[in-house]
Amino acid sequence: MKTTSMADQLLNQNIMADQEQKTETAEEKPTEEQTPAPTTESSDETKAAAPETQPPAEIAAPPAAVPEASEKVEPVSVTGQETIAAPPAETKEEPKDAAPEEAKPEEAKPEEKPAEETPAKEPEETEDKEQPREDTIQPAPAPTPQPTQTTGMGTVETGEIHETDPHATTPRTTANLEATATVKIVLMPSGQVVTLACTLGQTLQQLKDHFSQELKMPGNLILMMFDGKSVDENTTLADLGVGPNGTIQLEMQSADPVNTPIKTYRPRQEYHMPDVITVRVQTDENQSKDVVVEIERATRKKPYLGGYRHKKTGVLYHHATAQTVKKQPPPSQIPKNCRDTQTVQQKHRVQQTTNDTSTQMTGINVFVSNMEDKLIVPGKYTTADEHHSMILRKVIIIQKYHRRWLAKRYVEKLKEDKIQRLEWERQEELKKKKEKEERIKKEFERRMNPKTKEDFDLLYHALEKWRQEELERINGTSDGAERKAALCMLLDQETQLISAIGRHKLEADTENKDKRIQAFLNKAAAPKKWKGHDGKTTEMDTPYTIRAKELRDIYNSINMKYLTQDERLDVLLTLKHTVKEHDCKLTQEIIELIDREADLLMRGVREGNLDGLRKRISTLFLQYIKTPTFNPEAAKLLKVPQDPSALRKNIYFCPSCNQYLPSTEFALSSNSRTVGKCHKCTKIDNDARTRQDYSTYTYMLKMLRRSEERHGDGSRIAFLLQEQDLRYLVEKIWSRQSILSAWEDIFDLVLSRWDKHQEWSPWNCILLTKDEAAAHDRLVDLEEGYGQVFIQKVQQKHVLARNYFSRLPGMSEHLRVMANDRYTQPNGPAINGQQVPVQSKA
Repeated sequence: MKTTSMADQLLNQNIMADQEQKTETAEEKPTEEQTPAPTTESSDETKAAAPETQPPAEIAAPPAAVPEASEKVEPVSVTGQETIAAPPAETKEEPKDAAPEEAKPEEAKPEEKPAEETPAKEPEETEDKEQPREDTIQPAPAPTPQPTQTTGMGTVETGEIHETDPHATTPRTTANLEATATVKIVLMPSGQVVTLACTLGQTLQQLKDHFSQELKMPGNLILMMFDGKSVDENTTLADLGVGPNGTIQLEMQSADPVNTPIKTYRPRQEYHMPDVITVRVQTDENQSKDVVVEIERATRKKPYLGGYRHKKTGVLYHHATAQTVKKQPPPSQIPKNCRDTQTVQQKHRVQQTTNDTSTQMTGINVFVSNMEDKLIVPGKYTTADEHHSMILRKVIIIQKYHRRWLAKRYVEKLKEDKIQRLEWERQEELKKKKEKEERIKKEFERRMNPKTKEDFDLLYHALEKWRQEELERINGTSDGAERKAALCMLLDQETQLISAIGRHKLEADTENKDKRIQAFLNKAAAPKKWKGHDGKTTEMDTPYTIRAKELRDIYNSINMKYLTQDERLDVLLTLKHTVKEHDCKLTQEIIELIDREADLLMRGVREGNLDGLRKRISTLFLQYIKTPTFNPEAAKLLKVPQDPSALRKNIYFCPSCNQYLPSTEFALSSNSRTVGKCHKCTKIDNDARTRQDYSTYTYMLKMLRRSEERHGDGSRIAFLLQEQDLRYLVEKIWSRQSILSAWEDIFDLVLSRWDKHQEWSPWNCILLTKDEAAAHDRLVDLEEGYGQVFIQKVQQKHVLARNYFSRLPGMSEHLRVMANDRYTQPNGPAINGQQVPVQSKA
C-alpha cells in the first residue's frame, strides 16, 4: 500500500494552485456571510458535501484545519486544473502497485447552500516518479500573506480587508499537550521546507533554540511567522490551533538578512526518512482512514538473514525481520531443577558364546541313512616342540627373503648414487671447461679490444713477458754482432707494439670520455632514492634534478647526428633560450657560436665543415653543465671542491710529477710509511718498466672480502691488504699453487681460513682450489682431517707470513690487540670468538 503524507499533499496543492492562478478563469466567489467552519468538523459533514467545481483560487496552507487520525478523508481525483471530490459510492479499491487513473470531469450542479470545501489531495504518483523528500530544499516560493476567507477546512482568497482587534487574546485550547503534531518550517528566502515532529505543548522559543544550534546563529535573530504575522515566543503549538496529529506550517526568517541570513538546513546524513509519515488504511470496503505514524530510528544494524534470487529476472530478495522486540514468555511458577549428564564408559571384551547342537543315530523306530557318512582317521600327533621348530623354520625362510629384498634395494641405491655421482662429475667437468673457455675468450677479447686500465695492463704484461722470452732466446743462441742486431730488431718490434697499444688507448680514451660524460649527466639527473620501512624504494625528483635532466636532454640533442636543417635549428634555438637565462662570458660565447652555426646553415654550408664549430659548442655547453651556478646538482659530483678551505685538507705532494693532489689520488699500501707516487705516475712507471698485471689478484681479493663478509664476525685484516700484499702472499709464501693438489691455475685458487672459528689473516689461511676449499670448510677437526706432517707444513708457512706482515703498521697494531685479548680472556672452548660455558663436574 502506498502512503502519502497529508502535509505533503497540502503543500503540493498550494504550489499547484499558485501556478494555476494565472490560467484559470474567474468563477463565483463565496459570499461574505459564509463563516469559517470550526476546526473540529465531524466526518459526517465532510461526507455530505456534493461534488462541485472548486473555484480556481490560490489555496494557502490551513493553520489548524487538519483532519485528525480518527477522521475519515475521502479519496479525490484531479481533473485538469480543477479539484473534484470523488463521490463515495463510486470509489473502488485499486491494487497496490497501480497508479490511480484520472477521473472524468463532471458537470458542476448548482446548490442552494454552499458546501464545505475539503482540501483536495493530489493522486498518488507511480513508483517510477520520484517523490520529494521532506528534509531537502524545495524550490517552491512562500506565498505572500493576504487576507483569506476560510470555508470548511480550506481557505480561499478574497480581496476584502478585515479589521482585527489587537487587544483580543487567543483562547487557550484544552487539547492534550503531550500529543504529537507535524510542524513544517519554511526557511526564508530560500524556501527550504524542514519537517519536525513536535508536541503540542512545545513553544516557539524552543523551536528557535533548536534552529539556532542547527544553523549556528544567535536565537535573537530568528523570527517565527505564522500566516504572515509575527508570533510571540511563548506561544505554544496548541495556541496556534493545531490539534493532535495535525500539521502546521510556520515561516522562519532572519531579523538581519543582510549580515546574518538564514543558512541552508543540512539534516543529518544518517536519517533519510521524515520523522512523521501518514499512512492510509482501508477500513471498510469503500472507506479509508489516514493514520499518522511516527518513525522510530533503529539503533542497531539489521542482520542479514539470507534470501533468494529470481531465476528469470535475476532480482534479489532478502528475508526481513520484525522491528518489535520478541515478547518474553511469563516466568513459570513450577520450580525446575537441572543436573549434569553422565557419560557412559564403554569397554570392549572378547566373549565366545556357547552353541548347542544335537546328533541322531539309528535306534528303535528310527532309521538314519549312512550313505553320505565319511570315515575320519586321526593323523600323526604333533608335539609342542615340533610345532615350535616348524614355526622357526618358516620364520627363517621369511627372514631370508626379506634380507634378499633389502640387499637388492641397497645395491640398486648404490648403482643410482654412482650414476648420479658420475653425472655430477661430468657436469662439473663440463662447467669448469666452459668457464675456462669463457675466461680465455674474454681475455682474448680484452687483448684485441682493450677499453679499461686493466685491459692495457694485461697487454703491457703480455708484451713484457714476450720481450723476456725473446731476450732469453737471443742471449742463448747468439753473441757478438749478431746478438746486437737481434736486440735492435727486438727493440723495433717492441716499439711497434707499444705504438699499436697507444693507438688503441687513444680510441678507448675517446669512447671512455663519452661514457664518463654520460655517466656524469645521468648521475646528476637521477632522482633521490631511499628505502622505506616496508622495503619499498621511493624515488623523488627535486628542482635540481629536473634542471639537470633538462640540461642532459639538450646536451644529447646537440650531439645527435643525421639531423635535418630544421631540426638542428630547433635544437640550437632551445639551447640559446636555455643559456640566455644567465649572462656571463661563457654564455655569451655559446650564444655567439650558436648564431654563427645558424648563419652558416642558412647559407647552405656542408655539415662536414661544421664539425669543429659543433664540437666547440658541445664542449662549452658541457662546461656550462658542470658549473654549479647553472647546475646545482653537479656541485657534489666534481672532484675539485667549491670551498677553497677544503683544498687544504688531505693534500699530499707527489715527488714524481711535482703536484699537490688529494689523498684519493695516491695508492697507500699496508707496508708503506710515507706517501709515494700518485696513481698516474705509478701507472706510467708500471707501463714503462715493471709492466705488472694485478687484475687476477684484484679478482682474488674481491672474492676473499666477499667471503669474509658472509661470515659476519667482524673480520678486518682482509680489508687492509692491497693487491701487492696479496701477490706476495700467493707467490712467495704459497708458491702460487694449491698445497694439497699443487694446482697452478691462479683462476681456480682461493685463500680460505685455516681455522674457520678465527678471523682470516695471513697466518690463518690456506691456498686451495675451490672444490678443496669447500671440503675444507666442512671439516670439524683439523687433526682428524689432515696428518701431522701436513699440519706442520701449513704452520711453517703461517710463521713466514707472520714474520713478514707483522712489520706493517696496521698488522702490528692488530697483533698487539689480539695478544692482549688472548691473555685477558679465560681459556676454554670458543665459537666465533664467543666463550662457551662449560659445566663443572660435581
